[in-house]
Amino acid sequence: MDLNFATLWHSTGIANFTAGQLVMMLVGCLLIYLAIARGFEPLLLLPIGFGSVLANIPAAGLAESAVDQLLHSGKAEHLAMLAQSLSVPIDQLAEAWKSAGAEAHAAGKMIATDLGYEPGMLYRFYTVAVASGVAPLLIFMGVGALTDFGALIARPSTLLLGAAAQFGIFATLLGALALNALPGFDFTLADASAIAIIGGADGPTAIFLASRLAPDLLGAIAVAAYSYMALVPIIQPPIMKALTSESERGVVMEQLRPVGKLEKILFPFSVLVLCILFLPSAAPLIGMLMFGNLLRESGVVERLSNAAQNEIINIVTIFLGLSVGSKLSADKFLTVETLGILALGALAFCIGTATGVLMGKMMHKFTGGKVNPLIGAAGVSAVPMAARVVNKVGLESNHHNFLLMHAMGPNVAGVIGSAVAAGVLLAVVGGQ
Repeated sequence: MDLNFATLWHSTGIANFTAGQLVMMLVGCLLIYLAIARGFEPLLLLPIGFGSVLANIPAAGLAESAVDQLLHSGKAEHLAMLAQSLSVPIDQLAEAWKSAGAEAHAAGKMIATDLGYEPGMLYRFYTVAVASGVAPLLIFMGVGALTDFGALIARPSTLLLGAAAQFGIFATLLGALALNALPGFDFTLADASAIAIIGGADGPTAIFLASRLAPDLLGAIAVAAYSYMALVPIIQPPIMKALTSESERGVVMEQLRPVGKLEKILFPFSVLVLCILFLPSAAPLIGMLMFGNLLRESGVVERLSNAAQNEIINIVTIFLGLSVGSKLSADKFLTVETLGILALGALAFCIGTATGVLMGKMMHKFTGGKVNPLIGAAGVSAVPMAARVVNKVGLESNHHNFLLMHAMGPNVAGVIGSAVAAGVLLAVVGGQ
């Protein structure tokens, strides 16, 4: 009877709670609060926050693989079998497993499965939705179906603004590598590349790249990316006002020319051809973005377009959010490196906003004052929030200055730009 009571006690959450798990549950609750009470990216922060709470439930193993559950089981005979497969003593098993190769991992997974261990629910979600790369790609398809590229087609020069805003990505890559000079940091080039993409302010792209280059950092990178996207109305205006004058912010731009249906249908093919010729590594992201846009603009597959814009993107967002939340377990998130990632993410976003505005100032000068430099801030791909912020700041300087449609050009260019930057990093770093 005493033995049964002891077994029951050790299976409860109270007996297994750690301080780190409690902290991460509170972090998850904070994300849920920001989503509900503040409206900060609720579609993703809410499921990410709830996923964080679930991942840190003690003894539940919802975010653990079958082997992780074996390692945490404490059963000597099971640990001995896994240690034997790696040819290491039991006391060195945990470290040996982290550095084991793919073949050893496959063998360990088979041992754990044969012993009756099963992956947790969130781990399954992550494997299917994120590790496979499916979820970010389906979201890109949905974004393409939701996006009107008319403003970019009408003013192709705004591509330069979207490109300039990606400068924050490459500046932050160098910053991440520079952090290695400090104690507690050990970012590889792949880690630094995954962190740097936060500067593009594109959550799906950040998740896609991190899942390939730095899966262990996925949780911190995703939270940083979506947190700073949610804080666009707070972060961007001070930078925009600091880099522009009152007269520049008050510039009223000419109305965009009408864009025909044929141009909109040909646009996805034009972008795809350029991707095929110059950057095939970006084809997954660019291809799905353009496919979604073609569904929208063709006018003959309304059901598919509506599904991509609604049911598909909504379902995938739920699985993606919970999967990212599963990476916010205490042992992976509460590290010095996480603080570095959050700081670098903020720096990347600020640099991207600043370089976009500076490019806008150059266009303002070269066009004789016809371009409002504020639209450069929309070059980060937080669609359409960044464009709305540009419109709001423009209206503060001139109540007749409506910049929303003009800002949508660089805004959607930023989506393409972040995908291109991810393709460059995959091609350069992923092949090493």
